[in-house]
Amino acid sequence: MMKVTFNGSPLTLEGNTLKVGDTVPNFTAIGNDLNPVSLNDTKGKRVFLSVPSLDTSVCDIEVRKFNEEVSKLSNVHVYTLSMDLPFAQAKWCGAANINNVTTLSDYKDREFGKNFGVYIKELGLLSRAVFVVDENNKITYIEYLEEITNEPNYEKALQALK
Repeated sequence: MMKVTFNGSPLTLEGNTLKVGDTVPNFTAIGNDLNPVSLNDTKGKRVFLSVPSLDTSVCDIEVRKFNEEVSKLSNVHVYTLSMDLPFAQAKWCGAANINNVTTLSDYKDREFGKNFGVYIKELGLLSRAVFVVDENNKITYIEYLEEITNEPNYEKALQALK
């Protein structure tokens, strides 16, 4: 099991730790319209951002940055997953003018968290991580952040998309 910290305090991640070259695992999460969304509903080059909550400053900065950067790329879509309820995600996206990122909630089955190894046992939240996936569902880049309050390496993730 991987260890991460939140403000320096150790936490336990549950689920499967993935690595570059792996086939991305399937999952079902809940869209803003309360309908299920699975891996099969996503296409092209994708970035899956796992975040504790959109309603925190680091998550807000991270999603805005990816929203801006992917607007410059073709055939790339970003999915942000958190335990936030779909209503809260939709409200946040509207307020933040987010149009290149789809928010999905893992609150119902926690399938994304467990299949991607980002479910925080102690908090019931998702840890911060970045997964870049190609058109053939192969993982081309991963960053599991050791400290949840840190921002990811945007340059490396964006490089993996190009």
